[in-house]
Amino acid sequence: MSTSDPQPESFAEFKQSFSYGSRTDLNFKFLKSLSDEAAAQFLQALLWKLGDSFDDGNIDRLVAHVRAGQEQAYADPGEWRYDQGPFTPLQKPLSASRLALLTSTGHFVAGDDPAPLGAKNMTQAEAIERIDDFLKTEPQLSTIPSDTPRETLRARHGGYDIRGVQADRNVAFPLDRLRELQQEGLIGQLAPLAYSFVGACSQLRLTKRTGPAWVERLQKQALDVVLLVPV
Repeated sequence: MSTSDPQPESFAEFKQSFSYGSRTDLNFKFLKSLSDEAAAQFLQALLWKLGDSFDDGNIDRLVAHVRAGQEQAYADPGEWRYDQGPFTPLQKPLSASRLALLTSTGHFVAGDDPAPLGAKNMTQAEAIERIDDFLKTEPQLSTIPSDTPRETLRARHGGYDIRGVQADRNVAFPLDRLRELQQEGLIGQLAPLAYSFVGACSQLRLTKRTGPAWVERLQKQALDVVLLVPV
């Protein structure tokens, strides 16, 4: 074996690769949170159910099994827990409120690339490869007009599988749904600007420095509500 040959991968490394790794996949990111035994049992059962679905064409059992695995993995509190938080009651009905969208999905408008880590035209594959660099870096906030056409909206994020938002941006960047709610009168006004950043970033800088600066920026825009959408 030459020194350039890939090193054997442990099962623990295999599980981790679905989250911030070479196999990043939002549907199976939860595998890292399962014990090796629980993950092995999940995968074995998934293959059994896949074989059954070959026979009868019913994939409902596969969807139900994956959801059950996600529920099992995410049942315990995460690493980031906050015992207290500021409670700010809404001062007016939502139907009379001005609302803005803020997501951690890594969206931006074509032609206004934030060039993360100083890299122009970074691909999604490169973002995945450089996830460790993202996790050490202060996040950048992209400003997105609320009337941005679907075809000019882009997403880049090394921390989750972006295929879902590429197929339908409303999966995690629900501008179309918010506009519909505004037309129905459930929201008073959708702010002209929405915002997004890559949530896989330095959490300490986000909570201590970047986030408070963003709050001040949003407060100057006479907003009543900010809808936060994490991934």
